[in-house]
Amino acid sequence: MMDQQNLMVVLVGVVTFVIALYYWKHVWERRKMPPGPLPLPILGNLPQIYSAGLMPCLTKLAEKFGPIYTIYFGARPTVVLTGYQTIKEALVELGDLFVNRGTLPVFDRLYPSGGLGLSNDETWTQLRQFSLMTLKDFGMGKKSLEEPLLEEARHLITYFKNTNGQPVDPSSTLMCATSNIIANLVEDTRYNYDDKKWTKILQDSHEAFHIMSSIWGQLYDMLPNIMQYVPGPHQKIFTLLKPLKHTIEESVRRHQKSLDPACPRNYIDCFLLRMKQEEKNPKTAFIVPNLVSTVFDMFLGGSESTAVTVNYGLLMLIKHPEIQAKVLKEIDQVIGMEREPRADDRSHMPYTNALLHEIQRYCDVFPMGFIRSTTRDVTFHGYFLPKGTDVLTLLTTVLRDSTQFEKPEEFNVNHFLDEKGNFRKNNGFMPFSAGKRACVAESLVRLELFIFFTMILQKFTLKATVDTKDFDISPTESGVENLPPAHKILFIART
Repeated sequence: MMDQQNLMVVLVGVVTFVIALYYWKHVWERRKMPPGPLPLPILGNLPQIYSAGLMPCLTKLAEKFGPIYTIYFGARPTVVLTGYQTIKEALVELGDLFVNRGTLPVFDRLYPSGGLGLSNDETWTQLRQFSLMTLKDFGMGKKSLEEPLLEEARHLITYFKNTNGQPVDPSSTLMCATSNIIANLVEDTRYNYDDKKWTKILQDSHEAFHIMSSIWGQLYDMLPNIMQYVPGPHQKIFTLLKPLKHTIEESVRRHQKSLDPACPRNYIDCFLLRMKQEEKNPKTAFIVPNLVSTVFDMFLGGSESTAVTVNYGLLMLIKHPEIQAKVLKEIDQVIGMEREPRADDRSHMPYTNALLHEIQRYCDVFPMGFIRSTTRDVTFHGYFLPKGTDVLTLLTTVLRDSTQFEKPEEFNVNHFLDEKGNFRKNNGFMPFSAGKRACVAESLVRLELFIFFTMILQKFTLKATVDTKDFDISPTESGVENLPPAHKILFIART
């Protein structure tokens, strides 16, 4: 009996010593890093995140520890930057120090090769320069892209007209429409809204984002080495995203068979031609896995985020009919009922332009941004960040920064209007991130939002199936993505 008691005392002592050693080692190693809540072994700060929710936890920690703090996603330390001044300094003024992509367990598992979205250093530099140049050649940032956008908007108008004023949830149709803009650039393809196979792929991708934003997705992000063996909804993420990956791989194979070096048709063709030019270079970034990963990233980022923004914007206009009326008045005055909108119209439509900016700010589709990492040892605001430290730039805190926006918690179009009603820029407008790793398709998305919104509102008045007082548009999930609730909308034709 005494031996058992002695053994228990020894075991308790050993465990206590190991825990004490862990905390001592942890405190010593992070003595020069930003402050933050003390993590548990293996779990890190999971208990705090789980009890408060991811986004509320991250914003509350900034109130306690300041605009720069350290949190542990499992065993992985991550420095969180909050507020306009801090994030601007890191991404713009010191951009080269924070330009690398950080740890993204879900996408690292899907695409170990990286591609444009996940790669770093010279591979990323080559892929980004090539992508910017190639997409520009095919119209991005130019007036020549208006026609493909207008064509897709016409299909949307026809679809909504055919609802004959009956309630419809537009989310899946908007997803297909925005995906077609990307498909036009990267593979010269357009998918019909009744294409069941493509619609299912897009719906699966959207569901994957939904799970990634849930607690299950967050657990996988924090504890990937454990959660990859644990059953649960998070395992569906990879199953749901595989069809899109396979479709892109099939498209690449088709392009390889039909490639004409004298006449590249789209982004994939140009990438394949660059592959041929560099096939003897053992360190080339231009390989098929990087092509597939890059196109996959374009579809996910380009179709998901834009479709969610348009959907959220339509709901906001229904929730605020007085704002919808002001936009309709400006559209009627500048464009009229018959002429289609053009990019040049934006400069003559300050209220509409301000509204689109406020929709993106307030709806805050990707509140966390995408994680970065330091390219070398960095001393930032007096704190030491070793090379390879994951850095989370909490973009929602920029879009809600009271130093940049008078009423950050309110939906207020005046955030982007001056006293005379002219459009004014706001430095806190950062939904596309900032610096060298900002969204490559920013100009495309801005024009896409303008064309889609103005053509829809030119032809329809938007109404809800319930009283606007009962029309709740609070996000259903808030993590990787802020997802709007599903609502049916009445598209009433204007006469």
